[in-house]
Amino acid sequence: MPADFYARLPPVSRFDRLVDDAAYTPVPPDWTVVLTDVVGSTEAVQAGRYRDVNYVGAASISAVLNAADRADLPFVFGGDGATLVVPPEHLAAALASLAALQDHASVRLGLPLRVGAVPLAAVRAAGHQVAVARYQASETYAQALFRGTGLGWAERQVKDPATADRYASDAVPADADDPYAGLECRWQDVASPRGETVSLLVEAVGEDRDATYRAVLVALGEIYDDETAHPVALDRLRLSASPAKFGPEVRLRHPDRRLRKRTELWARNLLGRFLIRFGIETAETDWERYPSLFRAATDYRKFDGVLRMVLAGGPEERARLEAVLEDLYQAGRLAYGLHVSDRAVLTCLVYERMGQQVHFVDGAGGGYTNAAVGFKERLKALAG
Repeated sequence: MPADFYARLPPVSRFDRLVDDAAYTPVPPDWTVVLTDVVGSTEAVQAGRYRDVNYVGAASISAVLNAADRADLPFVFGGDGATLVVPPEHLAAALASLAALQDHASVRLGLPLRVGAVPLAAVRAAGHQVAVARYQASETYAQALFRGTGLGWAERQVKDPATADRYASDAVPADADDPYAGLECRWQDVASPRGETVSLLVEAVGEDRDATYRAVLVALGEIYDDETAHPVALDRLRLSASPAKFGPEVRLRHPDRRLRKRTELWARNLLGRFLIRFGIETAETDWERYPSLFRAATDYRKFDGVLRMVLAGGPEERARLEAVLEDLYQAGRLAYGLHVSDRAVLTCLVYERMGQQVHFVDGAGGGYTNAAVGFKERLKALAG
């Protein structure tokens, strides 16, 4: 199966196709599930280091894509890590790049990173499947949707002490000081217009999981307005004027020239704020159009067997959502977790200002990481 298998999939235009079998194609059997996560991320988030955690999670994706010559590969950002499915042609380079990230994250940011690689052959031998759909979220960003229990099984093997050594990557680090080209962290946190930004995790269990996901999607559509629920409100999107905002990027990517790089990024952002304010078009970027293009290329909702969303709203909407989810949980149909903040955090992977890019969204304060605490407790209770 060619390495461009995913790039050649016919795209789907609606996110709710996540429950449509016809939208999915099985991942080739010789591909590998690659998983990363920051070890001790909950403690790091509680210590206020959620931006560092998010940045390392996003760096996992940029390290793999850059090692694969920016190939169009399917991935999901999870807040404190990422899941990617990688063809054999790019696997060795991807794991070597992630080994370098492990060194850099540990030495430069003090965050240990776990890297696992689980062959699809092992996933299927255990009775699990992984299929993928290509959701065209915007003209510049296609987002992977995954179906099947295979990714969840692979994650458990990588984290379970009984099997972790079998699937831990032992790749030698790639010889590159900065394998994270395009990875940026330069925007202010985006305040919610209604006061709350909710990071949500939902996994259906039981017999008819599709029916459960449909019920959740219907409830979300009735409770939250699709336009205003987007966590990146254009009238609140601002490039940061604070040099402190560039900390994760500078420490991970430019450890030997931190002051110089902070000053350079600060000056670029001041110029960028001017260009956006007056809608100036430069040789590479139409700054009047760019904020809208940016917003359309965010990953605020995704699906990898778990529904992951970041939503803007108010306390009333969130209370209604919690009531629906709790009813379904009590009925044994799903596990869920959520975290409430007042703003969204952005980490960006930009290869072309008017082209290939994706902007990873999480709730401030470690949205997905904190939501995972209640999510795992409920999942364990259902299993027990």
